[in-house]
Order: sequence, then structure tokens, then C-alpha cells
Amino acid sequence: MSTQGNWLYSDKLKEHFMNPKNVLMDIDSYQDDGKGIVGNIKCGDQMVVVIKVDKKKNTITDCKWKTYGCASAIASTSVLSEMVKGMTLEEAYRLSPKDIAKELDGLPEHKIHCSVLGDKALRAAISDYYIRNGMQDKVEKKKAHLVCQCMNITDREIENAVLDGARTYYELQERTKIGTVCGQCKDETLRVLAKYLKKHFS
Repeated sequence: MSTQGNWLYSDKLKEHFMNPKNVLMDIDSYQDDGKGIVGNIKCGDQMVVVIKVDKKKNTITDCKWKTYGCASAIASTSVLSEMVKGMTLEEAYRLSPKDIAKELDGLPEHKIHCSVLGDKALRAAISDYYIRNGMQDKVEKKKAHLVCQCMNITDREIENAVLDGARTYYELQERTKIGTVCGQCKDETLRVLAKYLKKHFS
């Protein structure tokens, strides 16, 4: 493993990778109040997060997880599972990859997308809890916005490409083929690209 530049892992990240916290050992016997499962085919990761909830206080009392991911995915979810204990469901739902990376004293830039798996799975687990308890109105339904009509590319796909390493319009084109037909979406694409660069890396 390279230890130069953006590939340097912090001591805290290495500790959570070597000694991960709250790993789900037996998914079939764990009595969860909410379960979230997400996968990232491109990265090869899959993540399961389960939570227990104090219904009176609306707080997370336990969070366990299981993944077949890389060191960054394992460390990110390990630290996330510690962070959310005692948080309200609303607070935990708002945690971002930035928050997780900060708690780990940083993540290699090309591994930021791995931290997305944990928070996505956590939000899915919280949404599952809401659905199980008849609170469907609390489940957030984020609609994707179509940016490139020719290639059918949405803002979500642009965000995923940014998390996967795209930093310029041309790098975005390499990953998504956005704007390669008529090019009329370039201005909107640049605006969305700038938004996600600011959100995840500023």
C-alpha cells in the first residue's frame, strides 16, 4: 500500500480497520428495530447496518454492521456505529461522509466514496424503523434530478462520480458520458459538479 499523498491512512482509521467496533456476528439472531442494506457494485462493497431504538427517547441504543468492503469502508462504518449511539434518529440521519471522515482524522480522497456506504445503510435502517412503526411520513424520498437528457444522467450519478474521484468536467465525462451528445447540459453539469465538490471536499 502506498503511503504517499492522498493514500495515507490516519492512525485512527487503521485502528478501526484492525479492531472494528460493533461488528454484526449473527445477522439472523440479532433482534433489530431497523435494518439497512446497500451495495456499491463499482467499489465491490456491500453494507448491512442494524439498529436498536429507545422508542420513548427516540434515540439509537445500539448499532451493528457487516460489510465485505475495503479498509476505508470497514473503518468508516466502525466509527459510525460508535458515533450514533445516544443520538436521536433525526441527528443520526443527518450524519454525512464528511462527519465520518472528520471523526477518522481524514480519509484518502479516493476512498471518500467508501464512507458513503455506512451512512446510506444507516439512513436505510432508520427509514426501515419508521416504516415498521407506521411513520412512513418521516421517510425522506429524495428525487433524482435529470441533468443530461441525452445520456439520462442525474445529479445523483454526478455526486457518485465525484465521490469516486471526478474533479473536473472532463473526468466526469469519462465516468458518465455526460454531455457527449449535444452538450447543452454543460452549464448545469458544471453547477452541479461545483455543488458536490463543495459539499464533500471544501
